[in-house]
Amino acid sequence: MIRLTTLFLFVLYSSNSFAHGISAEAKRLMMGGGYLEYLWLGAEHMITGYDHLLFLFGVIFFLTSFKEIVKFVSVFTLGHSITLITATFLGISANYWLIDAVIALSVCYKGFDNNQGFTRYLGFKKSPNLLAMVLIFGLIHGFGLSTRLQQLPLGEKGTDMLMRIVSFNVGVEMGQIAALSLMLLLLTGLRKKEWWQNLARVSNDGLIAAGVFLFLMQMHGYLHSSSPDEFSFSRDEHIHHHEDLYQQAMEERRKKRSHGHGHDHGGKSDHGHDDL
Repeated sequence: MIRLTTLFLFVLYSSNSFAHGISAEAKRLMMGGGYLEYLWLGAEHMITGYDHLLFLFGVIFFLTSFKEIVKFVSVFTLGHSITLITATFLGISANYWLIDAVIALSVCYKGFDNNQGFTRYLGFKKSPNLLAMVLIFGLIHGFGLSTRLQQLPLGEKGTDMLMRIVSFNVGVEMGQIAALSLMLLLLTGLRKKEWWQNLARVSNDGLIAAGVFLFLMQMHGYLHSSSPDEFSFSRDEHIHHHEDLYQQAMEERRKKRSHGHGHDHGGKSDHGHDDL
């Protein structure tokens, strides 16, 4: 299982999708896109949204009752629908890197909660109300989706713009249902294994590790990138960026030394005149 976790983190590291933004190709297609195109884009965005899916995976990990699954998923859906639609329509935005960093922390939270971290390590009598936390994190996830959607040409405020946003949101729900169906099939099969309890502990440790990793990646993007589509974490680009910073620092140092020597020579010259 440790190897699986390592492999998962390596795949994330190797991918060029840390920012989970709207690609230039998608933006081009959406220039004349209708409601169906926005619906499809929403579904695609959720299916490829590893941070959203990891959180959902953690939420349903120990849920076995269909009623409970529907309740928690509905609350999450309500939360992200509220902020996705409202923030996008009103043009309320924030730095996408920082929002996604908080979403990454929500993945850590769920893994920690699933492993009874609040009672086992922090001395809480019981964990925080899960339904309330899922709603809160749903609001944050929706805001993250909104920052992405606002990169698209949604048109003037009005019914047409609202329908594009709603279409995108419906697509997100469709993608979410598809992803959840696969997760539930996987979990149902794994729960029948005799080593399920050990797997559950290690899997949620993996969620925590993945959340921390994604958080660091988003913070790196915040510090080093200006666009959600250019995470710039390939080895060559990363090294090149730091080489540029080094060259800038060395150039500043040379300028200061040159300026300092100029003053020194001037001082010696003045001193020579004084002697004469």
